[in-house]
Amino acid sequence: MPSVKKININKLTIPFILLIIVWVSANMNWGDKRWEKIIKTDGTGYYAYLPAIFIYNDLNFGFFDKVKNDTNLSKNLDYNYKTTYNNKTINKYYAGTALAQLPFFIMGHFANYIFGFPLDGYSVYYLIFINIATIFYLFVACFFLAHLLRLYKIKEKNISITLIAIVFGTNVFHYTVSEPSMSHIYSFAFVTAFLYFSKIYFKIHQNRYIIYSSILLGIIILIRPVNGLIIFILPFLSGDIYNFKKGAYLFFRNFKILIISLFLIFGIISIQLIIYKIQCGNFFIYSYKGEGFNFFDPQIINILFSYKKGLFVYTPLLFVSLFGGYFLFKKSKFQFFNLFGFLFILTYVLSSWYMWYYGGSFSSRVYIEYYALFGILLATIFEKISKKPIRKLFITLIIFLVLVCQIQTYQYKYAYFHWSEMNKEKYWDQFLRIDKLINHEKE
Repeated sequence: MPSVKKININKLTIPFILLIIVWVSANMNWGDKRWEKIIKTDGTGYYAYLPAIFIYNDLNFGFFDKVKNDTNLSKNLDYNYKTTYNNKTINKYYAGTALAQLPFFIMGHFANYIFGFPLDGYSVYYLIFINIATIFYLFVACFFLAHLLRLYKIKEKNISITLIAIVFGTNVFHYTVSEPSMSHIYSFAFVTAFLYFSKIYFKIHQNRYIIYSSILLGIIILIRPVNGLIIFILPFLSGDIYNFKKGAYLFFRNFKILIISLFLIFGIISIQLIIYKIQCGNFFIYSYKGEGFNFFDPQIINILFSYKKGLFVYTPLLFVSLFGGYFLFKKSKFQFFNLFGFLFILTYVLSSWYMWYYGGSFSSRVYIEYYALFGILLATIFEKISKKPIRKLFITLIIFLVLVCQIQTYQYKYAYFHWSEMNKEKYWDQFLRIDKLINHEKE
């Protein structure tokens, strides 16, 4: 009798994640005018580059007010992403997200053309394909996170659990299905790919991985310049001081690769500089007028633990993942201090922004791009806990925290958790109030 091949369930993890994400997105965003809410708040500015360049040929965004008046999107597009410089109107936000969305914008354009919808940049398929773009980049993030964890010799079953936990136990889920026009899932994808290729370089020292990492770093900075901080994670990825010195030596010794890498990074970043030149006549400007960092007053405790927007309050699974540092410390003090040193520097910089809670958001959204690092720590815990009772207890805890996050995600969606004005009393008054969500759905 021929043998029957067993299905490797772990290989179905990413398709399983995507199936749920697509199903939820389709139900929430793709029908009955619900697509009108796909682009909103900051996403309005990120996306605006695409119709400005490819439809209206207007990088001063004079077309935008007419679009708002001529469509039913005025409420969702009523977000001021524009500012002025040299008496010219410019986009406050950076162009990297639009660059990542470009292939999907083109597909949306052709879909609208085929089905006879307006080719205005904002009608139905343009926006639906932006949601699809976010789902695609979530796939990219999961794909490279899985491969990154394999480089750390994490078992497949533990990779599967980690991927599910990161997607459904954090605000990744929210920013994929509820606010897909925001930049964070895009950054999550490119940062995770950068971590993977950089890690590979330190293992086998092949120049092509420097090229890949350079391209990714350029895009990362073009999306959100502050995310260029990711270069400080390289010592951790190297594994030890000897390998870091060797990798750095080989890189700087090879003048050709050094020049190519710098050319790629600054060539991609120059996209923004060229846009600025077209918009207002200057290559170098600061578009966030009146906003900036206050490095003498970092809000470290608030950004991590406040009821207003604390990372570990609204995404407690990430706090649990930090205990993976115990096993990392036992394995390599070099990796431990470099990883946690990076997380401290990251937190110091992010919490120094004048609005440390980053406006309306679910949890502290600016950490999403770095979730692969928390994924490494979480997967390390799964890998090291071998005793069945303890492992079962820990998995039960993770399942509970995923459920907590999902409940809080929907509480945020229906405004039981306020987008900005939360405090201790409001939080505990709403904590795990599933009954209110059920009653809301019935209404």
